[in-house]
Amino acid sequence: MNSTRPITDWLPITKKEIEQRGWEELDVILISGDAYVDHPAFGPAVIGRIIEAAGYRVAIIPQPNWQDDLRDFKKFGKPRLFFGVTSGCMDSMVNHYTANKRKRSTDAYTPGGKAGFRPDYATREYCKILKNLYPDVPIIIGGIEASLRRVTHYDYWADTLYPSILEQSGADLLVYGMGEQPLHEILRLMDRGVPLESLRTIPQTGFLINKDESLPKNKNWKDVKIASHEECLRDKISFASNFKIIEQESNKVKARRILQKVDKKTLVINPPYPPMTENEIDQSFDLEYTRLPHPKYKKRGSIPAYEMIKFSINMHRGCFGGCSFCTISAHQGKFIASRSEESILKEVESVTNMPDFKGYISDLGGPSANMYRMKGKVQEICDKCSAPSCIHPVVCHNLDTSHQPLTEIYKKVDANPNVKNAFVSSGIRYDLLVKEYNKKGDDKDMEKYMDQLVSKHLSGRMKVAPEHTSDETLHIMRKPSFRFFHEFKKRYDRLNKKHGKDQPLIPYFISSHPGSKEEDMAHLACETKDMGFKLEQVQGFTPTPMTVATIIYYTGVHPYNLNPIYTAKSKIERAAQHLFFFWYKPENQGKIKDKLTHIKRYDMVEKLLGRQRKEGTGKRIGKSRANRAKKNRHGRGGNER
Repeated sequence: MNSTRPITDWLPITKKEIEQRGWEELDVILISGDAYVDHPAFGPAVIGRIIEAAGYRVAIIPQPNWQDDLRDFKKFGKPRLFFGVTSGCMDSMVNHYTANKRKRSTDAYTPGGKAGFRPDYATREYCKILKNLYPDVPIIIGGIEASLRRVTHYDYWADTLYPSILEQSGADLLVYGMGEQPLHEILRLMDRGVPLESLRTIPQTGFLINKDESLPKNKNWKDVKIASHEECLRDKISFASNFKIIEQESNKVKARRILQKVDKKTLVINPPYPPMTENEIDQSFDLEYTRLPHPKYKKRGSIPAYEMIKFSINMHRGCFGGCSFCTISAHQGKFIASRSEESILKEVESVTNMPDFKGYISDLGGPSANMYRMKGKVQEICDKCSAPSCIHPVVCHNLDTSHQPLTEIYKKVDANPNVKNAFVSSGIRYDLLVKEYNKKGDDKDMEKYMDQLVSKHLSGRMKVAPEHTSDETLHIMRKPSFRFFHEFKKRYDRLNKKHGKDQPLIPYFISSHPGSKEEDMAHLACETKDMGFKLEQVQGFTPTPMTVATIIYYTGVHPYNLNPIYTAKSKIERAAQHLFFFWYKPENQGKIKDKLTHIKRYDMVEKLLGRQRKEGTGKRIGKSRANRAKKNRHGRGGNER
């Protein structure tokens, strides 16, 4: 498949490819923890293509060996402008370890799915090597690992607080969030000869200055100081209090500059850029990608993450859900940046021309599949807002939740003669489709969207994420009451019946989330059993940097009100909660009975274990949720860079 295209269609990753271009020097060298896939869902490819489109000579060093003589880091010499470093599309620790801290045996971003091709804390380790080899060359870090570790953060795997990744890595500049907007300005100024240490008023960047240095001046920015790293180490409440400020400033249209003392330095986090315009996001997606892995990997096996999304279309970025356990808004922001219809349909046409395309678009989606073009009706109201979620505890009265633009896109993709089916496999935000919850939403609009979705765009099932059944836990999660899931299911079942379809609803759930107790998990098991589910699309809560739930896990209090919240932390507590998902397995039933008897919930013993369904009569859904943490493109991490 790859051999039909010249190697120069890809960004260079070998010395030979650079020589073929006649280049003697590179302007920028990118270091990535992922294999190089030239596709708009892979951040290093996007950044590389943007640099190329701006007229610069760029190469990628994907998955360099950090354990030998470091020849991979040396092969291109030093770039004229800077090294750009990313761990890849995932935080390397999420990539490497399960919620129980067990080492994963696979890596979805490596040929053949093989593990072991990137270090733990990859961004930090790559930077240390580069600083040792080329101490005079600037290093700019970005991607989800850098973005979510930009301030003092709790690291679950080390069970400790770490300072900003800038302090740990020695990098010179950090770009957080989706990097296109700051990247253009960085390239423009550095090419004019402005040294990196002078680039201190570019939005959406972070850096360290010595305590005796004066702060860069920007008359349009106000400052907010947060507790120092050392104070956070001494006092968990100070650390928790920091988070409220960080989250709110990350989701404001007009944010303040964040300042934090770290040892004898000051960390400066500049406010973010405004959400990308339609034209800006189109430019990023319309670049000349091959949409293929580099030919170098042909004999090493397929790249699982690529195989999952190679025929998919990402239509927008951002998520206004603000779920407590999710990093999407921390990285991509809560405001939705949508592509134009023209850009989306152009990419659909590109997919249909791929050599092995069989007529099926695997996903028309985004971080949440049904937020395309949704935004505030009156921008001035959004400009003043600091709420982390637009739909919790209620749907904002200013939010336009019309699904009509999305319904029309689906119909136009269907009209392409080369498309047999275009599926929606990204998670649906079901509460936007429940009139009882989305009170100002148009019920007829919801019905039209759901009718189109159910009749033509599901590949045999539909994924939704109620996450829990306990209202108390759901409130902490910033999710709606489970009763609204029942209402959604009624509409879904009715439309399936209307179209003669049998498409199971696949609900996702989390155990051991802050606020969830064993009794809550028992309720979850009973309620979902009553609904006919045998749950397998489940996961244990994994604390990741820069989420509300992680702050609660570490500190024991909610960062917004400092009230204490119970969290299952020990292996025994976490295993006990997870056990209730699998009540139907004979080997678990004795343990579950003992637990329920101990808390005198004999009613649940009877309800959950009293009379078992005959084998095969319950709905058993899904295969595994082990890959859920890897879905950073659309699910809980977005198209990360």
